[in-house]
Amino acid sequence: MTETTTQRASLIEPIPDDFRLSIAAILDSFIDDKQAELAPLGDDLVPLFAAARQAVSGGKRLRPAFALWGWRAAGGSPDKTAAITTAAAAIELVHACALVHDDVMDDSATRRGRRSAHYEFSRLRQSNADAVHSHRFGHSAAILLGDLLLSWSDELLGRSGFKRKAVSRGRVYFDKLRTEVVAGQFLDVLAQTSNRNSTSDAMRVIRYKSAKYTVERPLQFGAAFAKAEKPLLTALSSYGVPLGEAFQLRDDVLGVFGESSRTGKPSGDDIREGKRTLLIARAFGKASPSQRDVLTANFGNAAVDADGVAAVQQVLHDTGALAAVEAVITELTAAALTALDHAPVDDSDTRTALRVMTDRATNRSI
Repeated sequence: MTETTTQRASLIEPIPDDFRLSIAAILDSFIDDKQAELAPLGDDLVPLFAAARQAVSGGKRLRPAFALWGWRAAGGSPDKTAAITTAAAAIELVHACALVHDDVMDDSATRRGRRSAHYEFSRLRQSNADAVHSHRFGHSAAILLGDLLLSWSDELLGRSGFKRKAVSRGRVYFDKLRTEVVAGQFLDVLAQTSNRNSTSDAMRVIRYKSAKYTVERPLQFGAAFAKAEKPLLTALSSYGVPLGEAFQLRDDVLGVFGESSRTGKPSGDDIREGKRTLLIARAFGKASPSQRDVLTANFGNAAVDADGVAAVQQVLHDTGALAAVEAVITELTAAALTALDHAPVDDSDTRTALRVMTDRATNRSI
């Protein structure tokens, strides 16, 4: 950035507190309405709604923010700020669904420093059922919670306040977002049950499970509401895909080397779960026989201890896998910024905000 751009960036907060608060208020109000609708069914649904509230609370609100700036990039009218904020909040329901289902598939005990949904549901039934049945209930209830959140996302989008034609334009990318994240999740599940450690497979999962639905599609979704033309939509894709990939690669690095206080999950959790990331694929590709033995013994071992995690981390350092992934993150970030520089975005605040978002997403300060 130039000095002027840097100074301007310091004055722009791309995810303002009032925006975060508005997203939270919209989601809370929507869940209040749905709970009131189902009140005649009695108090048995109270835990379901409590879990829904927890699923949408906290988080970075990154995806709604990209939708907001996509809308701004296309010249969105200020008098529709409330409408685009509501539409953007619908993406958070999709995101919450993905996290709940992802935790079930990975059997993750925590999410954002709290018990994951299926573990919390299991805990609620422990006094009334044996361990097997409480565990089964937890998984079943969490699957239903994710289904409910996904269903709600469509309903909330319809409540945005935009006219039908505008909603139809936005829905094109909303539908792509939802379809692609499920397809990406399936590819991820497939990879976890495979013995292959392909870098191309790892990058394909990254692109569809995370990259497109984190940055590209939310940007295009927001822009579509403001009648964005094809050149801008294409430019937002050219910017959003590499940035989304860099964002996920940073997440993968944190999943192995990050502190639990920062990630909200136990340190080394991705090693225990056997996440087939680019980091792991590079390590297996470069490992010596003894290093491969370390990876094979500890990677995907749910019982691996701190020493085992440390041994894998050392292999990732020594093989150059970590350095290689950091280099890819740098390259992808540069590609995203180059695309942004050439994008037909007239609003300087939007361009600056997206630069700040790029830095935060790849350096993970948000």
